[in-house]
Amino acid sequence: MTGTNQIRRIISPADGSIVAERRLAGAAEIDAALDRARAAFSRWQATPLAQRIAICQRFVAAFTGKREAIAAELTAQMGRPISHAPGEIGGVEERALAMIEIAQEALAPVRPAPRQGFTRYVTREPLGLVFVIGAWNYPYLITVNSVVPALLAGNVVVLKQASQTLLCAERFAEAFAEAGLPEDVFQVLHLGNDAAERVIADPRVDFIAFTGSVAVGHRVVGAAAGRFAGTGLELGGKDPAYVRTDADLDHAVSGLVDGAFFNAGQSCCGIERIYVDAAIHDDFVGRYVDLTRRYKLGDPRDPATDLGPMVNADAATFVRKQVADAVAQGAKAWIDAATSLIRAARRSEGLQHYSKVFTLPGSGRRKMRGTARIAYELVRSVGAGGPLTPGATGSPAPAGAAWQTSRRH
Repeated sequence: MTGTNQIRRIISPADGSIVAERRLAGAAEIDAALDRARAAFSRWQATPLAQRIAICQRFVAAFTGKREAIAAELTAQMGRPISHAPGEIGGVEERALAMIEIAQEALAPVRPAPRQGFTRYVTREPLGLVFVIGAWNYPYLITVNSVVPALLAGNVVVLKQASQTLLCAERFAEAFAEAGLPEDVFQVLHLGNDAAERVIADPRVDFIAFTGSVAVGHRVVGAAAGRFAGTGLELGGKDPAYVRTDADLDHAVSGLVDGAFFNAGQSCCGIERIYVDAAIHDDFVGRYVDLTRRYKLGDPRDPATDLGPMVNADAATFVRKQVADAVAQGAKAWIDAATSLIRAARRSEGLQHYSKVFTLPGSGRRKMRGTARIAYELVRSVGAGGPLTPGATGSPAPAGAAWQTSRRH
């Protein structure tokens, strides 16, 4: 089967090099893959649960056995510092093993209270073909949440990984093959956005799992409409923090700086707003600024780097516009781009961005509430102005991409 003439390139945000090139699947290839999946389903659903569990356990062992190589490849694909990347492989292991552990109980028949003359029970039956659309910002950790439980339940899976992290889908496929998963039970398709929508609308697909933006979530639901296909959607994220007067400030600052800037701020659960009690506001801001200054921005392949590049140049440009918007509306910058923090990133500054901390004047809070471009806010508790910290949430998502951060307040 041949694919389309479209080539998808993974451009590393670390140095702008081409990590990999893959041809996108064409209509005939997609059709054949879905037919093979449907054929495999009848065999896989009849496989005893104990055997499905054993295969998934072997998958975890095969995947984590290549931890260092997978982490380095992840850094190359999407720019997370190599000091942080192995944590995602550990997260896959933890989550997959937890789901495996509860599989027997979760998939057991439900038996209501007995009633004379009746045998009452509800069985757990697999849906069929599950289409999983992966996300680039945590391509393994998010995807495993759908793939492993679907397979444990007796479903077959077709995975479309985000275009920035196509190789992650292939690493899952390799680990499942090594684990002895029967052929065609788990397949990978590299797809463009239009082709992905056609797969969603295909009657051979029984369920769609998607994590990403609200806008793309609407497109997923629209493509599935009219045929009652199930959808599992995790969309956007707006996560405020509240710092009270009785908080341990060192602990709060450490957690909130990390929460805002981990993964260059490209997280669905990244800290978006921080509300600080007026009585401790200035002390909190001082400590927050001090810790942010200590972060090392640089080459994500350097183990000493704390803060790597954003995923692409458009994302970095988007955040620079956020910064300019904040300054134009009266924000005071505490961390300047001219400092040594940013000079370390000059080699790839088209993709890099730096952490920024701002303070708004007292009248600025009302003014800033009207803009949806500001990603991080620190405001005093009642009426007074506070600091504002724009962080790196990424560029607007193209249709069909798996973006994690919603920017609508």
